[in-house]
Order: sequence, then structure tokens, then C-alpha cells
Amino acid sequence: MKELALAILIAAALTAQQSGNPFLGRWDLNITTPNGVTYPDWIEVTQAGGALAARIQPRGGGAFVSQGVQMDGALLIVKAQQGATWELSVEGGKLVGAIKRGEASQGAIAGVRAPLLDRPVPKAWTDPEPIFNGKDLTGWEPIGTATNHWTVKNGELLNEAHGANLRTTRKFQDFKLHIEFNCPDDGNSGVYLRGRYEVQVEYEPVDANDRFHTIGSIYSFIAPAVQLPRKPGAWESYDITLVGRHVTVIRDGVKTIDNQEIPSITGGALDSNEAEPGPFYLQGDHTGGMLYRNITVQLPK
Repeated sequence: MKELALAILIAAALTAQQSGNPFLGRWDLNITTPNGVTYPDWIEVTQAGGALAARIQPRGGGAFVSQGVQMDGALLIVKAQQGATWELSVEGGKLVGAIKRGEASQGAIAGVRAPLLDRPVPKAWTDPEPIFNGKDLTGWEPIGTATNHWTVKNGELLNEAHGANLRTTRKFQDFKLHIEFNCPDDGNSGVYLRGRYEVQVEYEPVDANDRFHTIGSIYSFIAPAVQLPRKPGAWESYDITLVGRHVTVIRDGVKTIDNQEIPSITGGALDSNEAEPGPFYLQGDHTGGMLYRNITVQLPK
């Protein structure tokens, strides 16, 4: 049912832009809590058969379909999760509003239209350039205040225990990424592109995740077209091409995602500034034991 609901929303989005409703479309959001913490979020509002619908990508976890959407004069009222209601308006082409539970404000919403990022595939790429030297964490840094457990052993990048995520100090726009990973049984990590889009890495129990949240997916949004045999504790590879919003994923030499559009940031995104370059980051806040090696990037010539 979840996959069907998301498919309906995607189809509705194709016709929604022709409506006069200023809320329709995709919005990159920043939400500021009453204590001044700001985090990224995202919403897509669609309309089909006169009925409004929305899906939301919260700062963590997967995207979800709103429990209800309706107009109240010039306001758009969106029912989110855990009893929260979003009250939104469009001012000067930007989305503004508040998150409320009852009469209490839980945060202020500020959003801009998500960029199309519709670019042609480059005709040529540079030679592969290592962005992990196999010796130390040069070019990488932990994210946030969690304890860093990333280290280098035997030429491999190891996360010894759950703790901080790790990102590159450089930022990238369009690229080809090669990365090899070794995920233990019950392990969970992820490779983030531009710091916003997670390519899932996991070997949790088989029934723990649906196809949109399993290994090789763009978390919540794109399921791999091919299911490969599980190989916990063995080395595997991703070859990932990202141009604009369009991503191709080759896992162990098999194309599992073919030039598909990523509609939104995913949970855990560093920001919602989708038009800007961003770092690669490796998820370390779920489980320890993850290994990565042979990380190279190619850039458009």
C-alpha cells in the first residue's frame, strides 16, 4: 500500500504544475525549532481529481504520505506525523509557515521551490582520483558532536562502533563515484551523495526493510530494479553516477538503478540546498563494523 500511495503521488505531480494552486510542486525546506535549531526537510504537494495530497521527507527516516491536506482560505493545512499540523502560505514565491500541535508552535517553516537540476550527461570525465588515501583520514572529518569511531586499518576505512558520520572536506556537484564496502551481518550504513541523497548499505534481517529501504536503494525513493544475492561480510562495490538529479547505480557490475530521478533529499541530509555541491558522507551512526576502501571520483571535463 505504501508503494502504491507513493506511485499515485508521483503520477499526480506530472499534472499538478498546470493548476493555479501556488502550493503545488516540490519544496526544499528549512525548519527552525523554538530553541533555534534548524534542520532540512522537504514536501511535495500534488493534486489529482480535485483532491490535494502531500508527501514529506523528515530530517530522519523515510518519506511518508500526509494524513490529510486541505485549503483553509489562503492557508494550506497539512497533517503530518504524531499529531503535528503544518500551516503553510506562499509569500513572494516562497513557502512559509508553522508546525503546530494544538495551539503550541513546534517550529517555523521556510521553503523555496526545489530546483529541477535537469542537466545533460557530460561527454567526458576525468580519470579516477582517489579521495581516500588508505593511510589516514586526510580529506575526511567527523560530523557533529557524536564520538568519532572512524579509523584506518590495513588500508581500509573502518567504523569501529556506532557514533559520528564521516564526510569529505571537499564538495562535489556531478560525478562518478567508485566505492567498495564490506557490510557485516546486521550492519547498517549508507553512502550520501552531495550530503543529501543516501544510497543504502545494509544487511539487516531480510524482512526488516521493504525494497525502497533495502541495500542499493536511494532511501525511500528509488528501489533497485535487480535484487542481488546477499553477501554480508564480503567486499562489494558501487559505481554511482550522479548528474543533476539523475542517478545510475551499478552494484558489483550489475546496473540496479538506471538514470532515475531522485525527487528529494533523503533522511539524514546535511542540508536542503539541492542546487549546491556537497560532500560525500558515510553513515556511522547506526552500527559499527562497516569497512570502506578504494574510493575514487571522476568529474566532468
